[in-house]
Amino acid sequence: MSTPAPHTPVLLDAVIDALLPTPGERHVDATFGAGGYTRAILAAGATVYAFDRDPDAIAGGQPLAAANDHLTLIEAPFSAMQSELDSRDAVPVDGVVMDIGVSSMQLDQAERGFSFQGDGPLDMRMSQAGESAADFLNTAPEEAIADVIYRYGDEPKSRRIARAIVAARPLTTTGQFANVVRKALGHKPHDKKDPATRTFQAVRIHINRELGELSDGLAAAERVLKPGGRLAVVTFHSLEDRLVKRFFRERSGSTPAGSRHLPPSAASEKPSFEDVGRAVRAGDEEIAANPRARSATLRVARRTSAAPWSGEK
Repeated sequence: MSTPAPHTPVLLDAVIDALLPTPGERHVDATFGAGGYTRAILAAGATVYAFDRDPDAIAGGQPLAAANDHLTLIEAPFSAMQSELDSRDAVPVDGVVMDIGVSSMQLDQAERGFSFQGDGPLDMRMSQAGESAADFLNTAPEEAIADVIYRYGDEPKSRRIARAIVAARPLTTTGQFANVVRKALGHKPHDKKDPATRTFQAVRIHINRELGELSDGLAAAERVLKPGGRLAVVTFHSLEDRLVKRFFRERSGSTPAGSRHLPPSAASEKPSFEDVGRAVRAGDEEIAANPRARSATLRVARRTSAAPWSGEK
């Protein structure tokens, strides 16, 4: 049908076991990337609507789409899932899979600026449009930079790093940025983990509005799934996983009464999801073959017949 995907998606077998795609069903791959999940769903005979806000990913998927009438590629963020599917008369769907965060392809391309493993322009934009990491770091107030690094990177020395960033302006490359962070934190070459990792993560999450997109995407999936449809979400760090876990708990009615996370209107809402088993993590064999799988967590929930919750965008 096509050439193999250049990157094997994490927890592929577990995701397909969760979605259980069958011929004639409609599924959404909310994060197309290199198309690994999409290929597996197509192989099961289902139709796939695949989203990605990265134009490079959509361009890379064109040969696969040309070879398969059951694949529709959509260049849009998954927060736009409902409107994009509505416009194609493709609602409701039987399953949605979301693989959250930066893709291996993006990390491997130094020119995209997602990693400090190879020096490149300080970009980090998944959509290749809008404010870049350089724009933010070179113009934002010191306090705003510190807040982003603390909130999204869980970095206790965020203010020290922010001061160093402002003092080193202008920053134009990932190598410059990483070295500023390392110097601010007193990095030693033999340190096991590069201290720039958390700050890079924080800036990337901010630039791409990743947690807001995730919240909006989960709510969109709730609206497009049919009763009995399944939502499978793979996350790679605790901020994402906590958000998904909380969403599933709230929507399944499992949140304890009086939770500060639960909106006041939730008391009148009926559970729109039910959890399907425990969280799934990669085994030793998969981690050995794909080290990125070490931090992956898969959570799955099944859509009930209840109406989508109100108050969501």
